[in-house]
Amino acid sequence: MDGLRGLTADDPQWIGDYRLLSRLGSGGMGRVYLARSEGGRTVAVKLVKAELAAEEEFRDRFRAEVAAARRVGGRWTAPVLDADTEAAVPWVATGYIAGPTLSEVVGGTYGLIRRPGPLPEYALRRLAYGLSCALRDIHGVGLVHRDLKPSNVLVTIDGPRVIDFGIARALDAVGDRTRTRTGRVLGSPSFMSPEQVRGQHAGPASDVFCVGSVLAYAATGRQPFGSSASGFHAVMFKIAQEEPELTGAPDGIRGLIQGCLAKDPAARPTPGEIADRMGPVPAGSLAAPWLPAELIASLGRHAVRLLDTDTPPGGQPPTLTSTRVSTGPAPPPPAEPSVTTPRRRPRRLPLLLATAVAAAAATAVAVPLLSGGAGADRSASDIPARFVGTWSGPVLRDGEPTGQQRRFVITNGTAGEVVANSTSLGATYECRSDGKLVSVTAHDGHPALRLDTTVVRSVPAGRCAALGEHTLEAGNGTTLTWAAAGRTATLHRTGPAQSTVPAGYLGTWQRPNADGYGNQRLTLAQAPAGSTVLTTVVVGRGGRCTAHADLFAAEGGKLTVGPSVVDRPAPGCAPSSSSVLRLNGDGTLHREFLGDDKQPRAYSRAE
Repeated sequence: MDGLRGLTADDPQWIGDYRLLSRLGSGGMGRVYLARSEGGRTVAVKLVKAELAAEEEFRDRFRAEVAAARRVGGRWTAPVLDADTEAAVPWVATGYIAGPTLSEVVGGTYGLIRRPGPLPEYALRRLAYGLSCALRDIHGVGLVHRDLKPSNVLVTIDGPRVIDFGIARALDAVGDRTRTRTGRVLGSPSFMSPEQVRGQHAGPASDVFCVGSVLAYAATGRQPFGSSASGFHAVMFKIAQEEPELTGAPDGIRGLIQGCLAKDPAARPTPGEIADRMGPVPAGSLAAPWLPAELIASLGRHAVRLLDTDTPPGGQPPTLTSTRVSTGPAPPPPAEPSVTTPRRRPRRLPLLLATAVAAAAATAVAVPLLSGGAGADRSASDIPARFVGTWSGPVLRDGEPTGQQRRFVITNGTAGEVVANSTSLGATYECRSDGKLVSVTAHDGHPALRLDTTVVRSVPAGRCAALGEHTLEAGNGTTLTWAAAGRTATLHRTGPAQSTVPAGYLGTWQRPNADGYGNQRLTLAQAPAGSTVLTTVVVGRGGRCTAHADLFAAEGGKLTVGPSVVDRPAPGCAPSSSSVLRLNGDGTLHREFLGDDKQPRAYSRAE
């Protein structure tokens, strides 16, 4: 199979519940394997390096980033399917995309494609549309990719797919020594943004700059600011100070590339603006295919071999003494292989089905993938653009306020896919649910999103219920109306849940304990909504207690955080209710608890 290598004696045979088939690659973060679940689904499993796993700060950031990445829809990305961030060696499993990277296509190193060269304009427009839709979904859950480059864009018959999002930011938490040992640099030199090369904050606009570099590479066959062969510092200087080299880029796409590559982040278009500008091109039934015919044929053969593969090339089938990676926080397994229980062999797909896949791939040469009209838009997503985004509002029950808040992050997708993540915040609890799209029509026939929800996180454990079917309808103006189990809310669109904590809050705050012994220290960090923003350390007569809480919203000059989760208990240490933090005029931090468990508190800056 193209690009796949057999397992070696150093590789485990199992990671979690996934049987490894081949090694896909390795890098600064760790190793990536092709694997198959017990149910027969093919996945890619990334196993984090032991050096990174040993750093607790990396684990904390990795845990938060994986949680956010789970909420990204899978239409234009490789969806996160499973993970164990608490394992002795953390890992994450994503959907496997059976296609070459953009760098392989343009560089001519995949399958039968041996002639490197740029893509035609119609393919570039499809590429730009797919990348912008992927970023819109990624940014919508508070993530920034930070390492978008041709090797992180996979090419499939029906469009590009973005991979490796939501992981690179975790490396910010590791020390320079560990980063040097792992050999990882945040961002690839030729595809960094000016903000990254200057060491500044890389927000969503940084990803847009990288889209411009990727499009320039696909349009010309060259990196717009030179390759690393010309010198790392020379490339970085050109990115920060000079204009890109776009000779050969088609006129119809050159303006978009130049806009994305603006040095000023505020001058770049948003992913939504790119998608609106580059939407599917109406070209009728004679539209040229998005991929070269020989590449589509190669993809079809690859699919057949993948479906019919149980034993990796150069490897051996797993035996009853297969080694596996520990899935719990226990110490790593001993060097001697451990005996495992025989597992049910995943049922192979019939060869007839594999042949049908190949036939469909070959036939796709004649399919107008860029044809416009309602059908083209619907193939990309069943979700009306009006609904996509982040929404929030207070919850009512029988018309009366409940004191609860509800937030939805809605992404593109189709029926049966997870298209929404919902967070319900009460005084003493926080519930998160994933919503699969049931229909885009309400029971009375009106346009609406009907979601089948599943609780994915409950604080405290066991407190939350899914409330059955959720309905979202377009309200007056720019609102949505939500209803479920007798509860309703008018939801208003909010800004991206990303890096929204005002700078004045960041840092460590402290106050003495009421009995005069020890103190309490709060540390506030920049993090997207739904991720850990508040860490508490209490040192008292009972010992040392630590806890954390996630950000719900940063609006109106205040922070709303969920109930705390105790990480390290001690006598007299108990989780606190949800709370609201405000900055006082005298420079102190005021914290008011929404439950009746604690009185308001004031904190001063730690020296």
